[in-house]
Amino acid sequence: MDWQEVAGNWVIGPKNPLGIIHFLGGAFVAAAPHVTYRWWLESLANQGYLVVATSFLNTLDHQAIAQTTLASFTETLEELYGRSRLKKRYLPIYGIGHSMGCKLHLLIGAMAGVERAGNILVSFNNFSTNKAIPFMEQLNQINSSWNNLSSAIEFTPTPEETKQIISQNYQVRRNLLVKFRSDDIDQTRELSSILINKFPAMVTVKILPGSHITPTAQDFAWQTGKEFSPVDAIAHWVKQEVLLKDIKQLQQEVVKWLQPRFS
Repeated sequence: MDWQEVAGNWVIGPKNPLGIIHFLGGAFVAAAPHVTYRWWLESLANQGYLVVATSFLNTLDHQAIAQTTLASFTETLEELYGRSRLKKRYLPIYGIGHSMGCKLHLLIGAMAGVERAGNILVSFNNFSTNKAIPFMEQLNQINSSWNNLSSAIEFTPTPEETKQIISQNYQVRRNLLVKFRSDDIDQTRELSSILINKFPAMVTVKILPGSHITPTAQDFAWQTGKEFSPVDAIAHWVKQEVLLKDIKQLQQEVVKWLQPRFS
């Protein structure tokens, strides 16, 4: 299977998929998700899912990004149906988001008419601009002093508004939340409280080894000589046991959640 660009999205998967995954990545690595998340997304495709990875550029208006990425995803699906790449039959659609991609899927899931079989939200965070953008706190202080006002530059919706939207309007009942043990900017605990209150017994929370960048781990091709030397053996072990160990566990948990009857 190879990646294809379809209506501005990157698509990979089998001809007769088990389901469709709409993937949205983190703020600073979302422009080329088929590259930055290549190992993980290709692994999902190898498990039988059609992956549609939508690229986006981060702005302060997260609501607009959510609307644009949803429209782009819908256009790609119509294009795939038009090419007979997908048959006209029901396929469950799952949203998978990493970091900012979680917030976007939560906003999408709060829009009227959006149907999802479930969402997988990895390393959710919902910080204000002061914490999310370098030097923004200093810029907001300068802005306030110049205007003698508390007119801070902030995301739309703000972190508090985002929580209200999720609490009041989010309609995707089945959710998998993933937090990594060494992730210092994760806010999954806060999100889990809101979702468990809305959908008791429909929300699964997993705490896994890894860090905020675990989903972007890659399986690089190690060049070995004609003979497999001890150095080559060590390099191979590092790749398999260290570099990919955490993301492989993430992958196993995701597939187990997607296919509970087969786990």
